[in-house]
Formats: sequence, C-alpha cells, structure tokens
Amino acid sequence: MVAEQKVAVITGAGQGIGAALVDAYRARNYQVVANSLSISRSNDTGVVTVRGDISNRKTAERVVDEAMARFGRIDTLINNAGIFIAKPFTQYTDSDYLTMLGINLGGFFYTSQLAIAVMEQCNSGHIVQVTTSLVDHARSAVPSVLASLTKGGLAAATKSLAIEYAKRGIRVNAVAPGVIKTPMHGAEEYAQLDAMHPIGHMGEISDIVGAVLYLESAGFVTGETIHVDGGQAAGH
Repeated sequence: MVAEQKVAVITGAGQGIGAALVDAYRARNYQVVANSLSISRSNDTGVVTVRGDISNRKTAERVVDEAMARFGRIDTLINNAGIFIAKPFTQYTDSDYLTMLGINLGGFFYTSQLAIAVMEQCNSGHIVQVTTSLVDHARSAVPSVLASLTKGGLAAATKSLAIEYAKRGIRVNAVAPGVIKTPMHGAEEYAQLDAMHPIGHMGEISDIVGAVLYLESAGFVTGETIHVDGGQAAGH
C-alpha cells in the first residue's frame, strides 16, 4: 500500500525564503499550496499557487479550500508571510501599523485557524511561524517596535497553541531568523549587516530552510522557537 503524499501550505511563497521552502518540501515529496500577493502559476503539478493578500480572511479561505479540493489534506502550515518596517516609534503611521498587524498577525490568525480545523480531523499536523530574532534581542540601531509587537505575538501564540493542541497530535513551533541574505538587501549593505551578527556574517536562505525541515522531522519538539541568527539572541 502506497502512503498518501503529505501536503504543506506555505504563505509568503513568491520569493526568498518562502520560494525555497516550496522547493524543499517538493524535494521531500510533499504536495504544496503556495500563497503570496504576486505569486505566479507553477508548472509543477504538485504545486498549487493562490495569489492574494493573506491579511484578508477570504484569501486564507481560498488557500485552505484549494488544499482540500486538490489534495484532500493539510499536514503542515508554514506561516512565512511577513512585512518589516523599521522606523523610530513616533514616526510609524496608522498605515504602517495596520499593514504590519494585518499581514504578520492577521495572516497567521486566519490561516492557522482554518488549517487547524482541518488538522484536528486527522489528529495530526505541524505549524511553523517565521518570526525574528529582534523579538528577543532588540537593537538600538534597528528601531523595530512593530516587528517586535507582531512577531513577538507570534512567538507567544506558538507556545500557547502548542500546549492547547499537544494532545490532538498537532505540533506548533517557530524559527527566528537574524538578517538573511535575500533580494531585499542590496550588496552595498552586506558589510554592515554581516557585522550585526556575532558569528560575523548574515545567514543564508538555506539556513532557515534547514531549521524548518529539522522541525518537520522532530516529532518530540513543540512550543519551541529556534534562533537562526548567527548568535544574536545569545548576546554580543
């Protein structure tokens, strides 16, 4: 008897870490539902793309509905979608606040709520949030109250959900990156960003993917946040 393929839902999957996670889960023979605001259709029959703003509940509903219609199950949810706006606290606008709240927290809330309802039916599942090392290691050079407010909320919710659903076979974890070398950073910034990490350099996308895949296979780990930050959370 051939086991059914598992299914991963990945938000923020249009580029960078999210796109790499799609490839990594496909390499593990998962079928994938990938979402982002501007994602393109995939030529891979094992990948279904859902374009839309994950801060809108209707987008989250479409993502979960597509997973169930095409693949009939959800085994893993990676809440990777997020936005970062660095400003002095008094310069944040209402728009900044609502945008970060909507994507970082709203997207997590809607998608997780719907996915957990599916996972409960099978008494199994795994959810991973991508947060930030700044939650535990604030830096005066990087004013980031809204990142700490929203991603810190995800870190707290990770523990709460892990305990609430532990006996239902659903694990919930998080990965907290430092600065990762992605297209959002220009080469002219590299030296400054490298110096922010005790280990002496930025992380690579593969570092985050590796941490998520570890959590995927770590059946005895739940409620945990893994810092993949070059030592930032430990100190300087």
